[in-house]
Amino acid sequence: MDVVVVESPAKAKTINKYLGRNYKVLASYGHVRDLPAKDGSVLPDQDFEMSWAVDSLSAKRLTEIANAVRGADGLILATDPDREGEAISWHVLEVLKQKRALKDKPVSRVVFNAITKQSVLDAMANPRQIDAPLVDAYLARRALDYLVGFTLSPVLWRKLPGARSAGRVQSVALRLVCDREAEIERFVREEYWQIAAILRTPRNEAFEARLTAFEGRKLQKLDIKNEAQAGDIRTMLEGATFRAVSVEAKPTRRNPAPPFTTSTLQQAASSRLGFSANRTMQVAQRLYEGVDIGGETTGLITYMRTDGVQMAPEAIASARDAITREFGEKYLPEKPRFYSTKAKNAQEAHEAIRPTDFSRTPASVRQYVDADQARLYELVWQRAIASQMPAAEIERTTVEIEARNGAREAGLRAVGSVIRFDGFIAAYTVNREEEEDDEENRRLPEIRADERLQKEAINATQHSTEPPPRYSEASLIKKMEELGIGRPSTYAATLKTLEERDYVTIDKRKLIPQSKGRLVTAFLESFFERYVEYDFTAALEEKLDEISDGKLDWKQVLRDFWKDFSGAVDDIKELRVTEVLDALNEMLAPLVFPEREDGSNPRICPKCGNGSLSLKLGKYGAFVGCSNYPECGYTRQLGEAANGNGEEGGADGGTKVLGTDPYTNEEITLRSGRFGPYVQRGDGKDAKRSSLPKGWTADQMDHEKALALLSLPRDVGKHPETGKMISAGIGRYGPFLLHDGGYANLESVEDVFTVGLNRAVSVIAEKAAKGRGARGGGTPAALKDLGAHPDGGGNVTVRDGRYGPYVNFGKLNATLPKGKEPAAVTMEEALALLAERAAKGGGGAARRSKPAAGGKAAPKKTTAKAADKKKA
Repeated sequence: MDVVVVESPAKAKTINKYLGRNYKVLASYGHVRDLPAKDGSVLPDQDFEMSWAVDSLSAKRLTEIANAVRGADGLILATDPDREGEAISWHVLEVLKQKRALKDKPVSRVVFNAITKQSVLDAMANPRQIDAPLVDAYLARRALDYLVGFTLSPVLWRKLPGARSAGRVQSVALRLVCDREAEIERFVREEYWQIAAILRTPRNEAFEARLTAFEGRKLQKLDIKNEAQAGDIRTMLEGATFRAVSVEAKPTRRNPAPPFTTSTLQQAASSRLGFSANRTMQVAQRLYEGVDIGGETTGLITYMRTDGVQMAPEAIASARDAITREFGEKYLPEKPRFYSTKAKNAQEAHEAIRPTDFSRTPASVRQYVDADQARLYELVWQRAIASQMPAAEIERTTVEIEARNGAREAGLRAVGSVIRFDGFIAAYTVNREEEEDDEENRRLPEIRADERLQKEAINATQHSTEPPPRYSEASLIKKMEELGIGRPSTYAATLKTLEERDYVTIDKRKLIPQSKGRLVTAFLESFFERYVEYDFTAALEEKLDEISDGKLDWKQVLRDFWKDFSGAVDDIKELRVTEVLDALNEMLAPLVFPEREDGSNPRICPKCGNGSLSLKLGKYGAFVGCSNYPECGYTRQLGEAANGNGEEGGADGGTKVLGTDPYTNEEITLRSGRFGPYVQRGDGKDAKRSSLPKGWTADQMDHEKALALLSLPRDVGKHPETGKMISAGIGRYGPFLLHDGGYANLESVEDVFTVGLNRAVSVIAEKAAKGRGARGGGTPAALKDLGAHPDGGGNVTVRDGRYGPYVNFGKLNATLPKGKEPAAVTMEEALALLAERAAKGGGGAARRSKPAAGGKAAPKKTTAKAADKKKA
């Protein structure tokens, strides 16, 4: 018998069925070791010696694996087929060597791109050894991230109180967001006008043509600058005659895009489905690990952490068969299509994300998956199938039109296009965000050269130039990929970290840098500019890729980096805080000193009239204060505007009345405290208060929103199975659902106020079904369901907690005796353990967090490190 190690228990169960009785498949539950979050885990002075730690949960798993290996014929490491999967295999092997569990047993490494029986059996037939250069690249990357984080973060804490941390990739991604915000603040709008004519052909068919030239001069977008110019041109055109000078029709072809990579899947799921990057990866993980179809668990898509765009030959053949079957012969090109990636540093060895079986159409799998999985699978299937279909054939027509009014003349142009053959668009319809300009997609009537055209109307419309848009998650991921910053497996984790540390908020899918994030970026740009430069970060990623190719020595890369980086840190340690604040005042002037409505100097204190405003640092971060302190106590939060009469926008404890509570007639007010703005009902110590959640600002608050906040937690309805109330609220870790003492996260704050009973039950069911095996983590599913309790009130289950397996009934938990196998527990034994625990009092192994002040329950984070989070 051989022992096979995979990452996820869900995969372990499925693969064991594929391999049979001669194999024992065990799960590592993601990474088994990591660098401890403390000083000294990487020692540059000792040639970057790294100290690894194993948490208690992983120690138990490793002991189980070691015991199994001791009695086995060999060890097969079958963790995921990416860099992190290679690292996990290496860690498992190193620990087993330390435990002396291997002796002379053979060890091999296998990788499979899809969890299907054929893929797994093919992988088992082609074993290899652990890829040492790939492990070296992982070690270098992990050491770099540790050294940057644990060297730079303490500097931030000392020089910039309130800052949480800095990171090698995280700080550069944050800079992208902050640079875009600064660009928006500097943007000066320009007025311009556009002139368009509605014309009719001799066949009485109307179309629109836009002005392109006037008085012999070609016009650019901003050339018509005011209403007077526009009015003169409009008057001329009103009296003009129009003639079609030329009509040119050109055939064009639009080729399909390649199948999804990690980043393009995240981008498409964001723009089409409204998914965050993190949500996309969680749903994709479940599709990869598989669902039960016809009594057998089968993976529906290939591995979702990849930057390759090609498909295996057998997958291309399967896609071509599906095209003929689903769309017809005319949609099958003569030859297969092959793609190569344009992204920097891509690993071409990985396949693109595709269905494991193209015959499983989105309609046929919908009954086996939940709504999110169905939508994402449909996207993957459509994109992959479209990649092997013919180009769309489009005819683009351009009509040049002459307008004459006496001696004056103008030129107009009408552009339109017609799809002659839809090709791949039949499978993967073009999304609105991906379409070309509307003018390009209009259909023109028949227009003949040299024929007269009748004027119906002349329209002059005023416009102004727009600043560049804020990044969405999708566009930021695209930009990071273009620059070569980060890797597919890190994008979702990087964005999540920025949000969790209050460096950015997400509003209407746009990333908005918060004051804290802009301060950190300005500090790093001022004093560590090289280490947040896009080119420097991308060049370092290239070196890491060269390590994985065996072209560079990983420790030499670390030595070169550390020499310069440690010197830069030593220099900054001597900086005075006043020097830091002076630099930030200038770099963040639009944020620190926003313009006032009355035009007065924004750097003069509006309260005392003669003090100078400046950034100040306090225990809880930066704020704006007056130089005449303590005589003048003016302060305001960073980013808040101060009006001209000397009143701060609530930052000094000012109160704004929003209305009254319709039930209690108590006054509802908006206030500002040391931790930011909040709403309050009534007065005194018994008044109910609620802080504004992430993404909500004081200037957006109104009576309706305040009432909604103060009404939390909100009862959604009784669970149809348990009869117990489901409530929605906002806790320390964000929006949540609470049911029977268990929590499930909601996607957004808005969901707290709108989620209905059906959706709530679905979210709770998904959370309960989500085991600990996925790298995304989560509360584990029951190891064993013993059935209904004799006294009623729900089922008795066996679960796995931080301190080992335990029996659970409602809110009562009882730890299993040492050595007791969870699968062997009977109902009688469980009831005895629960009775004993109840007699002692307390809830047992898995304690719940208490409701927070104001009635809001605050979910407590699980202590077990989820595999996805650890890996990122």
